[in-house]
This record gives sequence, structure tokens and C-alpha cells, in this order.
Amino acid sequence: MKKIALLVSALTLSFGALAATQASEEALATAHKKADTAKEKLHAEQNIGAQQKLKAKHAAEGQANSTSSKISEGSQKAWHSTKQGVEKGWDKTKEGAEDLKDDISP
Repeated sequence: MKKIALLVSALTLSFGALAATQASEEALATAHKKADTAKEKLHAEQNIGAQQKLKAKHAAEGQANSTSSKISEGSQKAWHSTKQGVEKGWDKTKEGAEDLKDDISP
């Protein structure tokens, strides 16, 4: 009877520790997701500001509707989009490496 009581208490403790670990992993994943979303919003606003600044520069130079200004603005927009895609990929790679490290660590 004593062995059964010890076994039950050991199982209860191990399940509690497992639940706590899983909860902390879920909290970490949620924090990563929120941080990524905040970073994306920040970069989007920065990109909009840079695009408006370039448009204002072209307008001040009298080239607001010229082909070269439209090409320049389009290439800047494409660059920002590419940069955001690379940053998203890098963030996912870092998170995957952290998850792998956590899985390997005791």
C-alpha cells in the first residue's frame, strides 16, 4: 500500500512539472508571436515614413510624377518588402533554434 501511495504522489508531481513546462513554453511562444507582430508594425510604419519622405523629396525637386521618381519609389517599396520577408525568416530561424536548444537542454 505504501508503494502505491509513493507511486501516485510521484506521478502527481511529475505531471505538475510537465504541465508547468508546457505552460511556460506556450507563454514563450505567445511572447515571440506578440514581439514579431510589434516589430512588423514598427517596421511598416518606418517604411511608410521613408516612402513619404522620398515622395516629398521628389515633389520638392519637381519630379513628383516623373518616371525616374516612380521607379525609385517602387524600388524602395520592393526593398522594404524584401527586407521584412528576410527579417521574418530570420526571426523564425532564431525561434526554431531556441526551441531546439530548449528541447536538447536538460
